Amino acid sequence: MRIAVGVTGASGAVYGYTLIKALHDLGVEVHAVYTDMGKKVLAYECEYSLEHIKKYAVVHDNADLFAPLASGSFKMNGMVVVPCSMNTLGALANASGRDLLTRAADVTIKERRKLVVVPRETPMTSIHLENMLKLSQAGAVIMPAAPGFYHKPETIEDIVTFMAGKILDILDIEHTLFKRWGN
Repeated sequence: MRIAVGVTGASGAVYGYTLIKALHDLGVEVHAVYTDMGKKVLAYECEYSLEHIKKYAVVHDNADLFAPLASGSFKMNGMVVVPCSMNTLGALANASGRDLLTRAADVTIKERRKLVVVPRETPMTSIHLENMLKLSQAGAVIMPAAPGFYHKPETIEDIVTFMAGKILDILDIEHTLFKRWGN
């Protein structure tokens, strides 16, 4: 299995990091793309650099439109953009393909593969909501970073891991990252 993960400059870099590590730990081949602001937020919020991420993923330069992720012939099982800034959300909704992250997401949609977009912004404007609707109508799954609390989290890590698990559920990847309702 091969999954791409795009990480933007929205707050919540820990969501992207946690998903990348969880996918790696589950034996999934992970390809990561960070925007310039995504790298800065990763350093600020998590105190990690891309060198740390390279332990868990093949990291591609966001400016490299010759990277495999830019082509539909590079077989992927899906892509997740987490966290997704409103700037990137707008670019995705309008198929801009302005950089590797947005091109890879566009390829994911055109190839009818799973695209999961995790916006991390509040409140949202009607423009943000329209862009989410546009992506949803194109086949993307919109999953705001809105964790549940029925699993009784005790730490921030528990909350973040819950969201990573919900993303894995959408990708049909078995995991034990959180206690399920009724279990």
